[in-house]
Amino acid sequence: MRSWFDVRYLLPGLAVAFGLLGWYHLQSSGRDLSIGDPTGLPPRSPGGRTLAVAGLVEARSENLAIGTALAGLVLEVRVPAERVGDEVAAGTALFRVDDRHLRAERKLAQAEVEVAQAQLDRLERQPRTEELPPSAQRLRAAEELVKLRRDKADRARALGATRAIGEEEVVERAQELHIAQRDLERVRAEDALLRAGAWGPDVAIARARLAQAQARVEQLGVEIDRAVVRAPVAGRVLRVDVRPGEYVSGQPGQALVLLGDVGTLHVRVDVDEQDVPRFRPGTRAWATVRGDAAHRIGLRFVRVEPYVAPKRSLTGDAAERIDTRVLRVVYALESPPATVYVGQQVDVFIE
Repeated sequence: MRSWFDVRYLLPGLAVAFGLLGWYHLQSSGRDLSIGDPTGLPPRSPGGRTLAVAGLVEARSENLAIGTALAGLVLEVRVPAERVGDEVAAGTALFRVDDRHLRAERKLAQAEVEVAQAQLDRLERQPRTEELPPSAQRLRAAEELVKLRRDKADRARALGATRAIGEEEVVERAQELHIAQRDLERVRAEDALLRAGAWGPDVAIARARLAQAQARVEQLGVEIDRAVVRAPVAGRVLRVDVRPGEYVSGQPGQALVLLGDVGTLHVRVDVDEQDVPRFRPGTRAWATVRGDAAHRIGLRFVRVEPYVAPKRSLTGDAAERIDTRVLRVVYALESPPATVYVGQQVDVFIE
């Protein structure tokens, strides 16, 4: 007699049970896959004679990516992230890089200026009034000594003629006179050199050293001023990407603060090189914001950048071509709504 439980039916039974369990799970937790209404109508070209392109909203002064000229730690940020959106005037300090070593070097350079100035003053004030009387006394003493030696030499020569003294003594007195005359010449030259003051080339060298030291102070002052990054133009702070204590470098393309004049918003349009023959500057154009295609924003032609360059601004469309060149055209937004921001993509239509 066979048992009611047969191993041969175990695996098929488990498969059926798990299948029923999966079906129940899908039915109980299934999502609604029905297609709803779109949040906004897609942009549509009104006709075949209209050129449809993508544009990027930017400031009238273009988006100024402000970096730093000096590398180092950021000591303070005077326009923090909480002030993003504020208007700043031209020359407003945005942040400051560590400049303590530059300030210490400037103090040392200022001390070198004082030393160079003192050396120049010492040369220009020569001779010192205190040095003139001793020099005059030395000159008079040398002159008196020459007179004495000459008198002795004359007496010795007269006595030598009478054979009262020997020839050796006569020669000795003449040599003493000669030595005294040479000493007088030396003292006169030293007195003249003292009264002439400093030598011209020495004064020129001292002035050059002073100018060099002053230039060093000015150079360090410029470096200290470069440590403070200021707004080059008046505009609105669009983004702040720097914090106190961060290390920043002077690498190109490092946008620590984004600034722009948003009094008038511009749209930069990339016209594909294949559409350039159809483009006419100055024709009527308008734009629509992504997600609000029903409202048109009038555009005013500003300029064409007459250089076809590789495309860099991408829209993110899967069918977008990136291996193409484009002509950049700039338009101004006329009465844009408050919901248009810098960096936003818009659809532009050009007749």
